[in-house]
Amino acid sequence: MAEVNILVSEKQFSCPVCLEILKDPVAIPCGHSYCMGCIKNCWDQTDHTGVYSCPQCRKTFTPRPVLRRNTILAEIAGEFKKRRLNPPPAQSYAGPGDVPCDFCTGRKFKAVKSCLTCLASYCEAHVKPHYEGAAFKRHKLVNAIENLEQKLCAEHQKVFEVFCRTDQTCICWLCADKEHKSHDTVSAEAERSVKQKQLGETQTEIQQRIQERLKETEHLKQAVESLKRSAHREIKKSKKIFTELIRSIEKIHTEVIELIGANEKAAVNQAEGRMKKLEQEIAELRRRNAELKQLSETEDHIHFLQNFQSLCAPPEAGDLPSVTVNTDISFGAVRKAVSELKDHIEDFCKGELVKITTTVNETAVYTLGSRSSDRRFKVNEVAVYSLQAPEPRNRAEFLKYSCQLTLDPNTAHRNLCLSEGNRKVKRRRETQRYPHHQERFDYYLQVLCRERLSGTRCYWEIEWSGGGANIGVTYKGISRKGGDHSCALGFNDKSWSLFCSDSRYTTLNNNNQTAINAPRSPRIGVYLDFNAGTLSFYGVSDTMTLLHRFQTTFTEPLYPGFYIYCGSSVTICQLN
Repeated sequence: MAEVNILVSEKQFSCPVCLEILKDPVAIPCGHSYCMGCIKNCWDQTDHTGVYSCPQCRKTFTPRPVLRRNTILAEIAGEFKKRRLNPPPAQSYAGPGDVPCDFCTGRKFKAVKSCLTCLASYCEAHVKPHYEGAAFKRHKLVNAIENLEQKLCAEHQKVFEVFCRTDQTCICWLCADKEHKSHDTVSAEAERSVKQKQLGETQTEIQQRIQERLKETEHLKQAVESLKRSAHREIKKSKKIFTELIRSIEKIHTEVIELIGANEKAAVNQAEGRMKKLEQEIAELRRRNAELKQLSETEDHIHFLQNFQSLCAPPEAGDLPSVTVNTDISFGAVRKAVSELKDHIEDFCKGELVKITTTVNETAVYTLGSRSSDRRFKVNEVAVYSLQAPEPRNRAEFLKYSCQLTLDPNTAHRNLCLSEGNRKVKRRRETQRYPHHQERFDYYLQVLCRERLSGTRCYWEIEWSGGGANIGVTYKGISRKGGDHSCALGFNDKSWSLFCSDSRYTTLNNNNQTAINAPRSPRIGVYLDFNAGTLSFYGVSDTMTLLHRFQTTFTEPLYPGFYIYCGSSVTICQLN
């Protein structure tokens, strides 16, 4: 039997008893088929009754039917067994990115080969004639490729077989005889061999570069491990030094407390001794005063005269000096001295911290320089990567640096209306009744925030709507009066900004403008790393899309600011 129809199910040729493909198949009088061995075993068990039945339909037979092998069923079953041992190549339907078979009708199978002669692609089934038919022996089969029409000359409908070195393009033989007749042309195969050699050289170069990069990676790994060990060691030493410093300060604190306590105790003891002597003198004077009173009241003139001399003698001055009591006792001078010490230490620590920070930041992990050996890829600038906290990688990490901003009414142009606790600004035709202020913009419709940003990392988000908005930061010294560029965000050396509109983004600094192609985002995230000198703008949605990053050196505190275009508004988002 040459071939079994692939639509026939294997289940139709399975034995109902053993459920396997029929082995020595036989058909009994009711029409059902079984393995000869299976039906014989069934009937052998009922030999004693003399009645034999079909296991499926239960039809009975008397006497026992004679079993004969069904040769047609045996051939079909044999084919199924062969398919189990040697299954045909699996065909799958063409999906996205696959090349579909050009000859399949309905849902197309995935093509496995393309014919450059027929300019068609074939699945496993439809490609067979190319292997078996003599007419297709000269056809060139390749692995399935898309866009076969690109292999065909649009003018002559001939296959590209020639390469024009003059025009660096593939052409057919007719093109070579006509339009490119005077050009330098070779066969596609010859040009391929030349290009193949160049490709090999490029591959060799890439492999060398891979080895170089692997070596650099290994060196970097070693440097990072060394850096980690060094950093850990320095942290332990610095911790020890700061612990000793804290102990020294605590010791000074203890000595000052003890000094104040000792001074207090000595002064109290001295005052208490003085008070005891004063109390003794007061008691003696009270005794003599009582004796004098008693003498003055006696009626015995002789007794009065005899004791007058001794009792009326003036009292001795005593050895106690006069005392001037300080009624405003205070250790305020001590507190002032301690406070001055605190300020001095804090100022000193701040200055030293700047030096330490500079020293730490100048510790380079590695330096990027130009690669003179690279023929195509060269780095002309040198960059030093310092030991600083890594850049945030997602919105959750950016939010760690979120700051609260509010708009400053004293800077707002009179056609800008502030609302929502000075977090929203909208452009209006009506003039707002703002009082005169020297910091107010009188020409450009701009407003700045109250908060000054410096020496730290800050992140904030704004939502904008309408025709457009200019979002940026500026030094406080930006001009406020008049319409020249010294007043406009991004048009001078004091400010950096991102202009947003429905159709484009544009970065601005010192009147230098750069267009950015990116999807419109109604929410913009702004990240400032003052010490690193970076100002980054992000489109905020489910992900953070970097729109632009300014790299500079900030020399003064920065103030966020906005320019509001016609029919537009900007809202500072609350991030906590």
